[in-house]
Amino acid sequence: MKHVLLYDSDCPLCTFQSRLLAWLDWCRVVEMVPLKDERAAIIAPGITREDLLEAIHCVTPQGAIHRGARAIRFLGMRIPLLVPTGLFLWIPGVIKIAEIVYAFVSRHRLFFSRIFGCKGACSILPERREG
Repeated sequence: MKHVLLYDSDCPLCTFQSRLLAWLDWCRVVEMVPLKDERAAIIAPGITREDLLEAIHCVTPQGAIHRGARAIRFLGMRIPLLVPTGLFLWIPGVIKIAEIVYAFVSRHRLFFSRIFGCKGACSILPERREG
């Protein structure tokens, strides 16, 4: 069974982030599930919609939930190309700073989406197909 990453598909920055993670996931350990998907409520019944819209959430097959920067750290240790990022986020104190930065970017994600042109970037980085 795979880990599940829940993300806001209406947010260009979130969509870009999930597609990038999917492309880096050579071992296919993560399934990307947009919040619009009816499975999202089944996968994470204890998380409010508001919380889901604030940050990505990674749900493990055992039911553990990792949110925001902690989800990136968790996945970073499971996706080979992201191991350096995962290790960096384990340095004492770094996760606290990462959570602050993640929260700031999350609150201003539509602004950052426009600045970085994520809508166009998402067309450059197509959705990865299983196969």
